[in-house]
Amino acid sequence: MPRVLTMHRKIVPPPERKSYHDKLRAKRDYYARANCRFYAFEEAGLPGAFLEFFEAADAKTLSAAHAGSPDAVGDPGRIYREVEL
Repeated sequence: MPRVLTMHRKIVPPPERKSYHDKLRAKRDYYARANCRFYAFEEAGLPGAFLEFFEAADAKTLSAAHAGSPDAVGDPGRIYREVEL
């Protein structure tokens, strides 16, 4: 069964960087408890520009995790399914 994911872009000003990293750790922990994986990437050439990825085995699990999340996700309804190659 292909995996699914959603993503969210975030720009973080330098003064908010530490609190954002704390929020990233909290998101990682929350999504792990919801049987999902959470990843964050920072653009190499543009410090403060982040992509957050939320991944699960199926859309139902991911949607339920987003619905219960303490932090809003950009567009939780836009779910991408892994392409089998």
